[in-house]
Amino acid sequence: MGGKTVLITGGTSGVGLALARMLLEQGHLVTIVGRPGANGERAQKELAQAVPAGKLEFLPADLGLRQEVERVAREFRSRHDRLDILVHNAGVIMPRRVLTQEGQETTLAVNFLAPFLLTHLLEDRLRASAPARIVVTASAAHRTGPIDFNDLSMERHYRGFAMYSRSKLMDILFTYALARRLEGSGVTVNCFHPGVVRSGLYREGGAMRLFFAIGRFFMISPEKGADTAIYLCTDPAVSGVSGKYFARRAPAESSAQSHDVPLQEHLWTTAETLTGLRPAQP
Repeated sequence: MGGKTVLITGGTSGVGLALARMLLEQGHLVTIVGRPGANGERAQKELAQAVPAGKLEFLPADLGLRQEVERVAREFRSRHDRLDILVHNAGVIMPRRVLTQEGQETTLAVNFLAPFLLTHLLEDRLRASAPARIVVTASAAHRTGPIDFNDLSMERHYRGFAMYSRSKLMDILFTYALARRLEGSGVTVNCFHPGVVRSGLYREGGAMRLFFAIGRFFMISPEKGADTAIYLCTDPAVSGVSGKYFARRAPAESSAQSHDVPLQEHLWTTAETLTGLRPAQP
């Protein structure tokens, strides 16, 4: 698996940063995507110190914005003619409902719409690089995240963790629907639960930040959280496995709702509209 071209979103902290280091140590060319600012600079410095000979690139971007996702795809395509491993790891939990500059609820935009759109924009690179892999960071929290298409972004009764859980269910529904579309292409897609990880996911404040600050002593390290991710990215044992949900390097059973094929397809069509890939119906 040495010498692969890798793109990781949310690669400047937590699981994404740990995964980037592991992949650099294996000799891959790794591009990390993260918010502009100090975190990106710290991540680059940390990775350069940990793996001095590592081939690292950084693309700063706010993945809550469609135009930024499109720019990431353009810049990556201009630099690389192949993509062997795509990791959708960027994620947020917002204690209150905040809209992006484009009018989308932030959790929905970053956690689900961004990976949906970025995959579409880079799908040809993945297919041309087959065998290739897509890995999606999901969460066991998806079990408490039912979807209401009449209020997809919780405009009426917003709760931060509930919106996060809903977005993680969307990620799993997306994984299963995408696997069907990629069948026979040589591109696999799987998602995984990393565990409850000490990370910057809860940095936005509110009661959740206090709760997780207290509970962080019982959380696992980003390195342990990234263990299943590195397995899905590189291990020959899963080279032909696709459309699965993993935990602790083993296939696990996701919620019954996540296996609802009509729901998967409805979400896919909705995401196409929300990302501009399909014209909105009048």
